[in-house]
Amino acid sequence: MASVETSSSRPFHMVIFGASGFTGQYVVEEVARTLSEGPGGTLRWAVAGRSKARLEKVLEQAAAALSKPELRTVDIIVSDVKEPDSLAAMCKQAVIVLNCVGPYRFYGEPVVKACVENGAHCLDISGEPQFLEGMQLNYHSQAAEKGVYIVGSCGFDSIPADMGVLYTRDQFRGTLTAVESFLTASGGPEGTSIHDGTWQSAIYGVADSASLRSLRRKFNYQPLPVVGAKIKRRSALFFSNELQQYAVPFMGTDPSVVKRTQRLMAEEQQEIPVQYGAYAGVGGVGNIIKMLVAGMMFLLLIKFSFGRNLLIKYPEFFSFGFFTKAGPTRSQMKDSSFQFAFYGEGYTEGNDPSQGKPDGKIRTLVQGPEAGYVATPIAMVQAALTILNEPNSLPKKGGVYTPGGAFAKTTLIDRLHKHGIQFSVK
Repeated sequence: MASVETSSSRPFHMVIFGASGFTGQYVVEEVARTLSEGPGGTLRWAVAGRSKARLEKVLEQAAAALSKPELRTVDIIVSDVKEPDSLAAMCKQAVIVLNCVGPYRFYGEPVVKACVENGAHCLDISGEPQFLEGMQLNYHSQAAEKGVYIVGSCGFDSIPADMGVLYTRDQFRGTLTAVESFLTASGGPEGTSIHDGTWQSAIYGVADSASLRSLRRKFNYQPLPVVGAKIKRRSALFFSNELQQYAVPFMGTDPSVVKRTQRLMAEEQQEIPVQYGAYAGVGGVGNIIKMLVAGMMFLLLIKFSFGRNLLIKYPEFFSFGFFTKAGPTRSQMKDSSFQFAFYGEGYTEGNDPSQGKPDGKIRTLVQGPEAGYVATPIAMVQAALTILNEPNSLPKKGGVYTPGGAFAKTTLIDRLHKHGIQFSVK
């Protein structure tokens, strides 16, 4: 299988843009752990961002954390998302740009544009449907012409869910028609938290929900066919027998990403689309009360600009300490983990999906370490390594893809499994 090599004019396999950001610093460390997995057993890489001093500090921290003093000499590219010439210069040097600069609704498009125009593949870790789908609408054709792959949501949003549905489909002996996923997360004695950059993305995403509906109308999509029993949407709060705790619909980007993947496979590969519902466990009554209070304040304040400013300024107060400006400590991350349980149904081998009710069920799991800053860097870096090492297994044409759309025929799941994001059938 041919791999993607660097050249004198494009010297780096990967450039991490936004390497000095909260998530970017952990992506730097994850790349440093996987250098032997690059094409031919080597990986040429660089870090990029606005401040050379901050990038040098990140490399110093990574060298100390991993006991790898050679990281201090990793190449640095000074590039600013607000300066198109500097973005172009960065993209010309990279086979793949790993874009860690968010919120993506503000800073994502200039990077995608520069990558497409200058022939670099681009991965991001966005959980913002409007950005992700806007990039598909505006850049898919250009990326296809250039042979460039733009793959969004390559972190915890939404590789575990999107690849998890495909894994469940592939493990089912027959025709899978519907899947529900149930997410749970656990922390150690010090609890857990999420950096407020994710909180800001959620604020802008909810505030922009009307414009997202307008954007989707521009695709002129036809409804996907429903095969088998139509999946029943659960209520806003319910007791999950699957989790043995209360659960709510998952408000992240996973449902929209999975649906885009299933649409691609139905329209371009004539496969039966899998219906999908996503839910998250919230625990006991105490957590429900906190969630309801926080949710009511969030939905009230999100309607007004002064309210959004309050939410952005005081994330800890309005989220009961779940989102913080400092983010989780390394100790908190070490003790945290996530699990997706997928419950699927379909028609077993030999049974016609157009006749009668589904007669088969399957349960699979995707389990991994702390979601935001351990699993996300692993997923992003392994996705990038997949592009580098398995270009012949990607879609025939470039374009803007979901993870499932890009990596369905690759060994990404095996790569993730080796790095602690594990897929299994129960």
